Amino acid sequence: MDAQVKKIAQRICTSKQFTVFTGAGISTESGIPDYRSQGGIWDKFKPVYFDEFMSSREDRIRYWNQRMEMEKSLKHSRPNAGHNAIASMFEMGLVHTVITQNIDGLHQASGIPGDKVIELHGNTRRVRCMSCSQLVSWEDAEVMILDGDPAPDCTCGGHLKPDTISFGQAMPMEKTENAARISASSDLFMVVGSTLVVQPAALMPEYAKNAGGFLVILNLSETPYDAVSDIRIFEKAGPVLEQILSEVNQIMNTHD
Repeated sequence: MDAQVKKIAQRICTSKQFTVFTGAGISTESGIPDYRSQGGIWDKFKPVYFDEFMSSREDRIRYWNQRMEMEKSLKHSRPNAGHNAIASMFEMGLVHTVITQNIDGLHQASGIPGDKVIELHGNTRRVRCMSCSQLVSWEDAEVMILDGDPAPDCTCGGHLKPDTISFGQAMPMEKTENAARISASSDLFMVVGSTLVVQPAALMPEYAKNAGGFLVILNLSETPYDAVSDIRIFEKAGPVLEQILSEVNQIMNTHD
């Protein structure tokens, strides 16, 4: 793996546009359960589809109960070594954009500006009214629930919902198109902690590869893009990203 890490670091240091794409596998190292594996969120809960949420107060209560259960791990989560390594490379001017499937806000918490993180599936630290689109903080919504309202509504009467994409809910078109454009213009594209099965997010490495980008995949389990990747590492994200950062620092210091 050392040779692969060195090669990735060299590519990062010479890249004109380096894009990082992250999935649940980077955040599990911060104590956040993933969704699809055994013991994950959907192993414990039946997902509430968007039309169910909008049409049934009972389903909205079920949805919010699940969200409150998730908060037990989310509220204690902090950026881990992987997030911090990506943030360090961003500060060095080496990372152009982070595209993420994650909804936990940990890339921003690691120091990457919000306008450099494309959150394809939203952010669960924000809550949005489904009628007037007003945003409220997670903390404000949590207070409403703890004060006895199990499925809070906005002052306009619309239903409040965490600002994330639910099953059956339309993807944010502008963000998705922007992510596709950035992916296709990346000469280096690194996937971290994603199985690359959820569409359309999983198309991003394909856009990069089809446009001639160098594709790196760092994930514990197999992905549909393994065969076309230029470098494939089956390891945990944090330790490998730390090694890559260390190698990048050595290269940059040598060039100074």
